Amino acid sequence: MKRVLTFLLMMLFVGSYALASDCANRGTLDEMYCDENKDLVADSPKDSKKWKDPKTLVFTYTPVEDPAVYQDAFADFQKYLGEITGKRVIYYTVQSNAAEVEAMRSGRLHIAGFSTGPTGFAVNLAGYVPIAVKGTEESFQGYNLIVVTKKDSTIKTLADLKGKKVAHTSASSNSGNLAPRALFPPEGIVPDTDYTVVYSGKHDQSILGVEHGDYDAAPVASDVFTRMAKAGRINADDFRIVYRSPRFPTSSFGLAHNLNPDLTKKIVDAFYAYRFTPEMQKTFGGADRFFPVTYMEDWSVIRNIAASTGTSYNNEGLKKMAAKEAAKKAKKAKKQ
Repeated sequence: MKRVLTFLLMMLFVGSYALASDCANRGTLDEMYCDENKDLVADSPKDSKKWKDPKTLVFTYTPVEDPAVYQDAFADFQKYLGEITGKRVIYYTVQSNAAEVEAMRSGRLHIAGFSTGPTGFAVNLAGYVPIAVKGTEESFQGYNLIVVTKKDSTIKTLADLKGKKVAHTSASSNSGNLAPRALFPPEGIVPDTDYTVVYSGKHDQSILGVEHGDYDAAPVASDVFTRMAKAGRINADDFRIVYRSPRFPTSSFGLAHNLNPDLTKKIVDAFYAYRFTPEMQKTFGGADRFFPVTYMEDWSVIRNIAASTGTSYNNEGLKKMAAKEAAKKAKKAKKQ
């Protein structure tokens, strides 16, 4: 019996060693994936038997308030994708970011659009490979963190925020809270230490609060500020922008790492060749195509923010995100 137990332990060790040695580099990816070319996303499986070539491709977009709006918006692209790949393409509605990550990890989802923050979870935990962002011929569609104050304010630089009352939006907001906490300290200003943080709840409330004098300044998303100005809710000339961050990408689009390489090429080609319909352009703020991006380069600022604020793109971090999403839904349901 002792010999048998010893033999089994030796076989277990050999098997574990073989599994570990089969991947020279995994980086921050889950143990299910390998990243030997060190581009931070999962490599295609070496064993062709692990390549997936489904008859039906499942596609989805990041969970939103009204899923039907985006299901209709992507209908023409789905049709085009089907023509290029020769596959049936269906839309799968997801109820949360965590559920979307799990759907790709389990193999039920093949092509998807993930929100900016959850993209990191999808890459590390689900073998997701981002390839594009909505955009134009010149660049991808994105936004910046900007710090706004009243035009006649004495605040002209970030350093002038010291001792002031500054509106952040909410604890989980990227541009409204997490980004300032990651990007401001290297500039010599630390939220909660150098200035008083007051949570407004939303970007528009922060902006209106600055306008009405409730706050001295506020870090907000540039696209929200622009939309409010275009809608006539504010006069942009009444504000001064004292800081503008590097550009943040909007939702990424990509696919599962383990699709057949020939199928992968067809999907990638379809994304880059497709041009948005007039209806899609209206829905997506003037974007007319899928602009090529890489996770390594274009998500660098997002990863830095996550690291600086203690967000880990692992199972524990995913559980925390899922808990926040559940709490948000419960709070909304209670109000209704």
